[in-house]
Amino acid sequence: MDAGLEGVVAARTVLSDVDGQAGRLIIRGHRVEDLAASASYEETVHLLWKGFFPELPDVAELKHRLGQARVHAFQRMQPVFAVMAKQPPMEAVRTALALGQDGEDLNTAITALASALVATAAVSRMQSDAAPIAPDASLSQAEDLLHMISGTRPDAELAAGMNAYLVTVSEHGLNASTFVARSVASTQAGLLSAVIGGACALKGPLHGGAPGPVLDMLDDIGALENAEDWILTAMARGDRLMGFGHRIYRVRDPRADALKAAASELPQSAGRLQLAQDIETEILTKLAQKKPNRKLETNVEYYTAILLEALGVPRSAFTCVFACARAAGWIAHAQEQLETKRIVRPASEYVGPEAMELA
Repeated sequence: MDAGLEGVVAARTVLSDVDGQAGRLIIRGHRVEDLAASASYEETVHLLWKGFFPELPDVAELKHRLGQARVHAFQRMQPVFAVMAKQPPMEAVRTALALGQDGEDLNTAITALASALVATAAVSRMQSDAAPIAPDASLSQAEDLLHMISGTRPDAELAAGMNAYLVTVSEHGLNASTFVARSVASTQAGLLSAVIGGACALKGPLHGGAPGPVLDMLDDIGALENAEDWILTAMARGDRLMGFGHRIYRVRDPRADALKAAASELPQSAGRLQLAQDIETEILTKLAQKKPNRKLETNVEYYTAILLEALGVPRSAFTCVFACARAAGWIAHAQEQLETKRIVRPASEYVGPEAMELA
């Protein structure tokens, strides 16, 4: 028995291969680095959903339908924007997702993807005391997310950076949120319910909450000359160094380099990126010295923080943007689970007292 289900195979999947020993992530036959560099998010969604929806259109039509779904999602959310504005960001996204009509069809899947995006942008603005901005159906998911957050149409560099992020984190095997999404889907509760379940799991700080604290750490260090003392003090206290170590990867997380490459294309990241690289080197050196028998390498969260900051995403919304991207993978896994026609039902081992006679 392993309380964390370490090494337990609970699904056969065609969606991704996460090789923690080799530091490799393959998404439906493509290296994540290659997808991040060359594929649009809509192309990636199409890749993930292919074979699971018989009526799946081509990429151009999928993009069009996502744009229309964002417009409808914004209209549906308007009556509850005041409620969402008072909630923590991920809870606001959950509220917005619950407004849709549940089902197991393509329209439900598109609605879920569009709704998560619109809710993320709306709550980002409302928490800055700004009014939500209506979607532009002609834009891509990456472009419209930035447009709805900032109020202006993004330039090509910014759009490419957001697209690379959405693609990179769209799918990653049977992590906690994906396992929850598959479990919910196995009961035939519907795709929106599966996505809401995944989002609830992602909300936990042990799963989706670390990118923001990476920036807090960099802010606290301030300059490279402060790094050694700060790192040693933090390690002496037993603090976790944010953006390092991963449950699966025993070498460098391949997504870290994909996001680092995307961030390097943005002039807005220049100063922060150089500091982050220098501090990364210092942290990896200190970790290797202190824990020579335990390999702790840079994970996806480290350069997520640098990239999303350069894109103008508020720190409080980082996990929401993650959910916008990962919803595509949750939906694909939900459909794959439904094909098994089996409800998820693991066993448990009872370790309580033996049966006793009632007095």
